Amino acid sequence: MRWDWVPDYAAALAHGLFITLLVLVVSVFLGFALAVMLALAQVRGGMISSFISKCFCNYIRGTPLLMQLYLLYYGVGSLFPLIPGVREHLQWLVRLDAIYYVLMAFTLSFAGYEGEIMRGAFLAVPRGELEAGEAIGMSGWQILRRIWLPSALYKVLPTLAGEVIGQLKSTPLAFTVPVMDLMGAAHKVMQDKYLIYEPLLLVACIYLVLTWAITSGFSLIERQIPSRRSV
Repeated sequence: MRWDWVPDYAAALAHGLFITLLVLVVSVFLGFALAVMLALAQVRGGMISSFISKCFCNYIRGTPLLMQLYLLYYGVGSLFPLIPGVREHLQWLVRLDAIYYVLMAFTLSFAGYEGEIMRGAFLAVPRGELEAGEAIGMSGWQILRRIWLPSALYKVLPTLAGEVIGQLKSTPLAFTVPVMDLMGAAHKVMQDKYLIYEPLLLVACIYLVLTWAITSGFSLIERQIPSRRSV
């Protein structure tokens, strides 16, 4: 096996790793925030908001992420310029770089999956905990922030770790549009040096290290949180 190419492509691999981590971190944090809102819309929202949230989650979970990415990048990016008046007034949207469409697609995808999980977690929180908050005069926001959301998060923490790892393993799809992520950097090496196994093995090792870091991080968080017993 040949590894003499690594110093020449170290910068490209480092940039690809940065893009991969950027997509992962941004989509997980923004997607989870959106997932909480989607779950609350189904649990405590009205009929319309609950229906919209349910339809969104079903669409995201029922269609491939690659198709969602293509619809955003090739569909939205190409459709808006064709609408009269949009090209003149929404140039900021039409000219978005590919990375922004990737971030949108991955964020919406994570929100759709995690929104359904959070819905179940909210419903699994014992009603007595919420009633206790109401009894001592807590507002709805205080109950959500201090009781309901923390209890739901504790219940989904092991599942959330798996979802984040799954999101990491989905990031190579960003390479299907003009975004040079870690897989894109490996593909460049394959094209330039006519090598197959070496760049793929290197990227696979990097993904394994990232997966280990995520798993270890969630395990540390679980150990730091004291055990809770449902009442």
